[in-house]
Amino acid sequence: MTPARMAQLHRAAFLRERPWSAEEFSELAKNRFVRCFDHASGFALTRTLAGESELLTLAVDPGHQGKGIGQQLLKNWLDSLPTDAETAFLEVASDNQPAINLYQKFKFIEAGRRAAYYSRSNGTKADAIVMRRAVTLGHGGVSHGKMPESG
Repeated sequence: MTPARMAQLHRAAFLRERPWSAEEFSELAKNRFVRCFDHASGFALTRTLAGESELLTLAVDPGHQGKGIGQQLLKNWLDSLPTDAETAFLEVASDNQPAINLYQKFKFIEAGRRAAYYSRSNGTKADAIVMRRAVTLGHGGVSHGKMPESG
């Protein structure tokens, strides 16, 4: 997926906050620890280093949200983690309940908050919730890449 397409999807998916630019995505693509998992209607950008993997952003075209694309991208990330990875983590806006629900299905739990971290286009602020999960057996009994149960 091109940086321009990522920027386009990011802009559509994150209307309430500043979207990332094609230049920012291009710079991230130069980092050997960054990976992109893509779909025609979305993508996930991750960085894995020193036993930790971070979901930098996950964006799905609003017209295709709720169709399992985000879930598949998240699964692809977790399935791809190296065997030495111990923790996966991410940040999500406290007012993004659909994303929080998705991450909780994958056994992510709240590990902390950054107060008033996200600036909204209407002048309000939202907290960033830092979520994490163990990705290897022996760390809470969670194996990486396991699909959540339906429901």
